[in-house]
Amino acid sequence: MSDGTPAITMDEAASGAPPALSPNQKAWRRFKRNLPALISSWFLVLLLLLVVAWPVVLKIASRSGAKGLTFASNYNPDTLSDNSFEPPTARHWFGTDVHGRDLFSRILFGAQVSLIVGAVGAGVSLVIGVLWGAAAGYLGGRWDGTLMRIVDVLYSLPSIILVIVMITTLEGRIKNWLDHFNSPELTKATRLVLLFVGLGAVSWLNMARIVRGQVLTLRTRAFVEASRTLGAGHGHILFRHILPNVFGVVIVYLTLTVPAIMLYESFLSYLGLGIQPPMASWGSLIAEGAGQINTVRVYWWLLAFPGTFLILTLLALNFIGDGLRDAWDVRGDR
Repeated sequence: MSDGTPAITMDEAASGAPPALSPNQKAWRRFKRNLPALISSWFLVLLLLLVVAWPVVLKIASRSGAKGLTFASNYNPDTLSDNSFEPPTARHWFGTDVHGRDLFSRILFGAQVSLIVGAVGAGVSLVIGVLWGAAAGYLGGRWDGTLMRIVDVLYSLPSIILVIVMITTLEGRIKNWLDHFNSPELTKATRLVLLFVGLGAVSWLNMARIVRGQVLTLRTRAFVEASRTLGAGHGHILFRHILPNVFGVVIVYLTLTVPAIMLYESFLSYLGLGIQPPMASWGSLIAEGAGQINTVRVYWWLLAFPGTFLILTLLALNFIGDGLRDAWDVRGDR
């Protein structure tokens, strides 16, 4: 069985020439040469490990005797205390907020929400954008014109306003309907689900245009004509031959969609239309910090630490997206 490694010919072995690299190996080699993208990848890996491990650490500490219970209580993101607006110290590394809650833990728990919103929203935009763009590019003709004119109309509308209107219009009605099921958890999750759907539903337009352009060029290629000649159906051609060849470009723009959705969520949370207390996201933490700005005293840590995490994560995702785009660009092969 082949393991995906290109075979070495007798001439290459005799001459000592390096074996030919596959397109994926060439892309990985170009990506490794991109230092900002590589550093950003390590930053995201470490951030994800910290975000996943911190709740586990607190849970284990709470079952490890009196000292562990005290540690878990101090760093529990929902534990209220009298240490309001305590600056960064050895006890509270990032300080505390207006209710005396540890800011370090709130940032890590808020990262879960921000990253999940970005990932799920990007997933929604991926499904809609790929299917819409693939249908437009493959069908062509009037179908292509109609589908892309709809995209143009949606492009002309302010996307963030559409999300705000959707949240303010639908949230109350959905909560009233969910009240019949006597499930407070479902009611609390309404805003989060609307963020998932709304942000994903307005972020698929670029994806649709990119996929359409790729499909238009691929549908006339020889391997597609050969499959069609052999009697393959439209679904088989589209999902087995065309879309797999668009995968690289889709992944690149998907990584660029995640930070855009995270920024949208932060903006909505800052306006009070995003994540609701006691749940926190980076945007809501920044909004809470901005609300404490006054002429007497500035609690700088309430803005500095959540803002730094948000900015670094957005930069890392953008650097990774740029690195992937350059890696899959065959003109970058040297």
